[in-house]
Amino acid sequence: MKSIYTLALSALLLTGCAQKTSQKNTEAESKPATTNILGISYPMVNPDLTVTVRVNAPTADSVTLDLMKKYPMTKNADGIWEATTEPQVVGFHYYFIDVDGAYVSDPSSELFFGCGLMASGVEIPEEGAEYSLEQQVPCGELRTQMYYSNITQAWRRCFVYTPPGYDDSDTRYPVLYLQHGSGEDETSWGVQGKTDIIMDNLIAGKLAVPMLVVMDRGYAVDPTVKPTPGGGRRFAGFNTFERVITEEVVPLIDKTYRTIADRDHRAISGLSMGGFQATSIGFNHTDMFANIAGFSGVSPVTEENWSTAYNGLFAHAEAFNSKIKVLYLSLGTEEAERFGMVTDFHNRLTEAGIDHVYYESPGTAHEWLTWRRSLHGFAQLLFK
Repeated sequence: MKSIYTLALSALLLTGCAQKTSQKNTEAESKPATTNILGISYPMVNPDLTVTVRVNAPTADSVTLDLMKKYPMTKNADGIWEATTEPQVVGFHYYFIDVDGAYVSDPSSELFFGCGLMASGVEIPEEGAEYSLEQQVPCGELRTQMYYSNITQAWRRCFVYTPPGYDDSDTRYPVLYLQHGSGEDETSWGVQGKTDIIMDNLIAGKLAVPMLVVMDRGYAVDPTVKPTPGGGRRFAGFNTFERVITEEVVPLIDKTYRTIADRDHRAISGLSMGGFQATSIGFNHTDMFANIAGFSGVSPVTEENWSTAYNGLFAHAEAFNSKIKVLYLSLGTEEAERFGMVTDFHNRLTEAGIDHVYYESPGTAHEWLTWRRSLHGFAQLLFK
C-alpha cells in the first residue's frame, strides 16, 4: 500500500495571535486594510492584529461593529463612531455594521459576496504568505464564461482561470473544477480565494502544472422539480447541479478551451458545501474525474454504508487506489470539532488502506485562509 500523507501542522503557530493582549497602537504603526476602498484609511489593521473601524453616522443613537464578535462603537464630537477589536486570526473575515438595529455594509470597505449577501471584508495579513500575494511573475487571466443551461432553463456564468501564455500557444491543459461554499457564489474563489494569484505563483515556481481552473455557481434549480415543504427543492438542487457540471459545464469547457479531455486530466474540489458537492460528484463520476478534494466538507461515507456507497467505490482499497490519482481532504485545526466528519472520513480511509492526503491548516477555522492553503497544497499534487 502506498503511504498516506498526513500534513497536520502545529496550531501554535497561529492560535497565539488570537490570545495576545491588545497593545496600544499608533496610526503610524497601523496600516489600512488591503480590502479598503482605494485611498480610505479605515478599517485599520494594527500591529497586534486588532482592527480599528470608524463609521461616519452623526445622527445614529447606537452603532455596533460585528466582526466575529460584537463591539459597541463610541461616537466622538464629529459624529465618527469607532471601535477596536480583539486580535484577529490572520486571513479574510466578513464583517457588518449595526446602525440603530439595521445591519449595513461599511462604506469604507470593498464588498464581497458572502453570507448570502454583499458584505464588508477585512484582510488580516499572514506573515510569509507570498504564495497568495501578487508577485513579479507571469500572470494568467480570469475569464467570464456565459452559457445557457437547458437543465435549469436559464443563463449561467462561470469563471475560468487560464494560465500565463494560454493565448500564445497551442498547448492543451488539464482542468480543475473548483466550487465555493454556502452563501457565496462563483466570484468567491477568484476574489476572496485569490485563485489566480495562487496559481500564477505556483506555476512560476514550477510547483504546479499549468492548468485551467473553472469556478461555477454552486446553486441550480430544475424548474420541473416541484418545491417541497422545508426547502426540499434546495437539496434537489444539489442533484441538479451535479447534472449541470457533468452534462453541460465539462462538455462546454472541453469544447471552448484547449483541454486534455480525459479523466486523468480532470480534478474537482470545493470548500464546505462545495466540498460536499465536489466529492459527491467526483465519487459518482470516476469515469470523468481522477482527482477529488474536499476542503472543510466531504460527502459522508459512514461505516454502515462503506461497502455500498457510490456503487462500492470504497469496498476494495486496491481498486480505489488504482483508479483515483489524488484524494485530498483538509480542514482548519480550529474547526475540527464542528466539521469532524472530515477527520472521521480520513480515519476510515486510513483504516481501509485507501491512499489519500490529509491536511490540517494550523490555527484557522471555517474561513478563507484554510481554503487558500488547501488549494495551494492540492494544486501542487495534480496532473504529475
